Order: sequence, then structure tokens, then C-alpha cells
Amino acid sequence: MAKRIYVGGLSYGTSETTLREHFSQAGSVTSASVIMDKMTGRSKGFGFVEMATDEEADKAISTLNGVELEGRKLTVNEARPMEPRAPGGDRPRRNTW
Repeated sequence: MAKRIYVGGLSYGTSETTLREHFSQAGSVTSASVIMDKMTGRSKGFGFVEMATDEEADKAISTLNGVELEGRKLTVNEARPMEPRAPGGDRPRRNTW
């Protein structure tokens, strides 16, 4: 399995298609996703890309980190596993009645 790449600093208007096309400069893109806010439906400004091979993922990280896309400088690095969060977190609860 190829490395999963974190892409930060995305413009709120960046689509998954644009992200896929941008990363195809480094090789074959297996998947590209822009993370959306569930409440607003708006981009959170980051996403993930998977390349076909580890070598292509390394190339994408080294060549696309700091490069501009749609007027914003990207932060590109290897994605880390998501850390487990406590149920409910520290946010105040909403009334559901």
C-alpha cells in the first residue's frame, strides 16, 4: 500500500479534481479527497492524497511541499494515523430536544 499524504493549506474552493490533477505531476494518483465540514458543507482547508507507489508519494512530498495551488502555499507531508479522541470531546453539548 502506498503512503497516504496530508495536504494542508488548501483554498476553500479547491476541488478533489483539482487536487488530483495537481498531484498527478508526481505520478499516478490512487485517490484524492478534500475534507469537508459536516455542518457547513465547506472545505476545512486540508485533504489527503494516495499515490500508486511509495516512490511517487515521496516525490510528491519533496516536489509539492511549499508550492502554490490556487493562490495558497501547500503543506505536503506523510499523513499520520488519526489519534483516538474521547467520546464527546471538550465541546459543550447541544440540546437535542
